[in-house]
Amino acid sequence: MAGERSLLPRVLNALAQPRPPDFDDTCLEKLLDWFRDLAGQAESEESDPALKLVQDNPCLTEFFNSMLALPEPSPCILSFTLRLAGILAASKNCFLHLQQEKLLLKLFGRDGPLSSAEWEDASVRSGWLEGVCSMMCHQPALHFICSGGGIDVIFALQGDPSLFVASVASSLLVQMLVLSITSETTEPLSSKDCDWPACAQIIIKHIEDSLRSSSASCIEQSLKLLTILFRNCHATWTEAIWLGIAKQIESFLTEKTVQAQHMLANLLLNVARSPVFCDTSSFWALVTSALEHLNPVHAGPLAVGILKLYQCPQDVNMKALTVLLQPMDCILRAASQPLEYAGLLDESVSDPTAVESLLSSKSSCVNLLCQTLTHLEELLSLVSLPVDLSYTALLRSVMTILQFCNGFLSPASPLGSTISRILINCFRVQRSALDVLAALAEQRGCDSLIVSLFDVLLAYLESPNTNPTVLKKTFKATSEWLLRLQYWSCSNNQWQQAEKIFEAVFLALQKRLCSPCWEVRDSSLEFITDLIEHLKGCDVFRQLLLSLKVPGLIENLLEDPESYVRASAVTAFGHLAFINGSTPQSPVVENQYNNENIVTKLQEILSSDPDVFPRRAVISFFNEWLRGVHTGQLEDTEQFVSRVIQTVEHDPDWEVRLGSLELVEVFCRYTICQLGPPECPYAPVSSAVTSSTHQNEPLQVFCRAKLFSFLFRSVCDCDKPVAEKACCILLGLSTSLYPAGTLKGSQETGNAPAEHGIAWLQRTLKQGSLAQNFPIDGGNGVDFQDPESMMLALGTINLKELHDELNKSSDHVEKSPQSLLQDILATVGTTEENEADCY
Repeated sequence: MAGERSLLPRVLNALAQPRPPDFDDTCLEKLLDWFRDLAGQAESEESDPALKLVQDNPCLTEFFNSMLALPEPSPCILSFTLRLAGILAASKNCFLHLQQEKLLLKLFGRDGPLSSAEWEDASVRSGWLEGVCSMMCHQPALHFICSGGGIDVIFALQGDPSLFVASVASSLLVQMLVLSITSETTEPLSSKDCDWPACAQIIIKHIEDSLRSSSASCIEQSLKLLTILFRNCHATWTEAIWLGIAKQIESFLTEKTVQAQHMLANLLLNVARSPVFCDTSSFWALVTSALEHLNPVHAGPLAVGILKLYQCPQDVNMKALTVLLQPMDCILRAASQPLEYAGLLDESVSDPTAVESLLSSKSSCVNLLCQTLTHLEELLSLVSLPVDLSYTALLRSVMTILQFCNGFLSPASPLGSTISRILINCFRVQRSALDVLAALAEQRGCDSLIVSLFDVLLAYLESPNTNPTVLKKTFKATSEWLLRLQYWSCSNNQWQQAEKIFEAVFLALQKRLCSPCWEVRDSSLEFITDLIEHLKGCDVFRQLLLSLKVPGLIENLLEDPESYVRASAVTAFGHLAFINGSTPQSPVVENQYNNENIVTKLQEILSSDPDVFPRRAVISFFNEWLRGVHTGQLEDTEQFVSRVIQTVEHDPDWEVRLGSLELVEVFCRYTICQLGPPECPYAPVSSAVTSSTHQNEPLQVFCRAKLFSFLFRSVCDCDKPVAEKACCILLGLSTSLYPAGTLKGSQETGNAPAEHGIAWLQRTLKQGSLAQNFPIDGGNGVDFQDPESMMLALGTINLKELHDELNKSSDHVEKSPQSLLQDILATVGTTEENEADCY
């Protein structure tokens, strides 16, 4: 720390000036992080790094005194000072040292910033709280704050106009309560009759008094504090606190005047998650009461949280599910009059008129439905539900909502008419409903509604009024249900219906691929790609896809004016190769969209498209294709990879170059798997290299494909991820291709024959990005297509050392503490004209 120690006094002196320079807040945050690390680095159990830091650096004490002496300190620097003092005082010994110096009393006591004009600044109040939070690790700090009146300050800050300050104050009180009980009690506290320590008594009395207060803000502050407590602490003594407030909480549920319903729901949910209460019947009775009395908007989050718990009683689970299904049941019942089918529920948990009232109001209907649908989607994602759910009825209600939204349903009931007017063209509800619709595709028992369901989906796919983001969700839901459709019964009637559905979807898709809106064209291409990926083995899908000329429309979009669309078209067009790879195609299709034509077309785009997204899409697809369905002859694959890397080696986009290296890596594995690793000759090193070259078929393939010139050039790439990847591939090749037992011997000799120019290559590679334009024409004695030269290069160059050097983050220089201190000092004396150039 020698370099930092010489700079630290200058930095602290600059900070303590009456008018300090305008420091970037991130610099001060990094400086605090550095002090936090130093204060926590104990060399042994006996050592105290924080105390040692203060004793070895008297400038810290001087800094605190200088800041306290300033008549009008900068609020930002004062906040930094308070936080720094708290970090150091987290050590008990350092706390006592700073207290002996009377610094803590001046910083955190009544005569410090608390009574200054700077206290009006929220950053100073926040710094004071965070400083106290940091030091609250031991009893002396707890007694210091409680005895000096600091706890009253924290109580007051619970109602601070700054929400951040208020939140920290509540968290700090919980921290103090836990510390008081854990550090000042020797025996486990009884659940009913607790002998609370002094500080704990003060906080608990404050909570109870606030809950009995007539002030709504005081009640809310205590509910926030209790929510934090039960979320973070699951000790058995929390039951005693709950028993002291449970009656008051219960009264809030039945009092219509209490406005903090969402806080009550959050509190009950956090208590429910604590193992302390899993077998407490009185608590679950209170949860049931909450589900019955809370407004449906606030009961919903509580209900879905309860259903995610495993220790919840079954009758409470049923109540929770009923709360979530009530709005959906109301939708079903409002859709027709008289009822054509049963609703979702036999009975309600709370008064159904509360839900009907919310659904009748424009301001609350959309929010309630979006919240309910989001919660239902969460439940459907669970591995198993704790209660049975009628998926068919739920699907019917979601379909009804979607029909309300596009005006395809004309309900006879007054409530249904009102809901229909509110929901017409409501994008938020449509998106949420379509998410649930997609999730329901994985549930059993919904097949009876599939035809009706696709009527709803097709109405959205075909309507010109469908919003582009809603259409994207429609595509997702349609994809999920088409995937289910392929597993339908093979009966003639059902199969004919499946064919009609597929055909209707493709006809709607054709129109969407020609949409004037580029977002629609883009999401349509993503949809067809997803279908090909999942349905390429389905005969009906494959035949309709090709017979309805969809491939031709995709090919046209390869020349779309929008680069995002061209990129999606590349992916969709490439995926036609997956269809060719699944089963033989008709001669007409084979001639026009065979794999060779697809690859050729995509290679043209890779070499000529002016925008980066289509080129990235080509490389991404080539990687997927080579890993997946491509099973061509090795010679064809070799030529394909060689053409690709020669095309992209000068590509200006580093992600394209990186993607081509991933392609090389896949090809190398594929080749070695096809040909097998080289045999190991038992011979001296010099002769082993030569003889193994003739036996090493993979090496000869890689040389012919011009892989090594590409890899060695890439090691010198100015973009670090590219260089790292190339070096990693070469390191893997040296292990796979070099005969066992000869690699070490070759590296130990350290002298390759001069005519091979290996020494030049090694020097060039060490230059890194400085050598990005190094020649590959053999002018320096290196023939990158000569197997023997490449064998020597792999065996001689220390690729492991090179890889470690490339892998080393530059942060060890740019983010070092010394560099940080120098950056802060560099801002001292900054003139007005260059202040803006600090990024």
